[in-house]
Amino acid sequence: MSVGKAASRTPSVTAEDAEQVLAALADPTRRQLLELLGGSPGRSASALAGVVPVSRQAVAQHLALLEECSLVQRRRAGREVLFSVRPDRLAGVASWLDDRADAWRDRLETAEQTS
Repeated sequence: MSVGKAASRTPSVTAEDAEQVLAALADPTRRQLLELLGGSPGRSASALAGVVPVSRQAVAQHLALLEECSLVQRRRAGREVLFSVRPDRLAGVASWLDDRADAWRDRLETAEQTS
């Protein structure tokens, strides 16, 4: 397994954490919201609803789910609630996936050597 600088800086992620994040990312609207927030952090649900093909209420529900899995965070700015991406959570899941890929690669190489 490879351990790089990025892996040492990312928070540890369990299989359950990764499952929750990957399930959230399976929805195209949530992926679109993350892309929009990544390009322009600090946007409200109303502002996002003006860009995606769903209602403001649906956007709010999607954002709540993304917040539940720690992919976005909210902050208050006056009367508005603004959302932004938490890249550390994505980095943690990416590191978890890299670890799984390394483990599977090692197993495959071992199996091929014993065959």
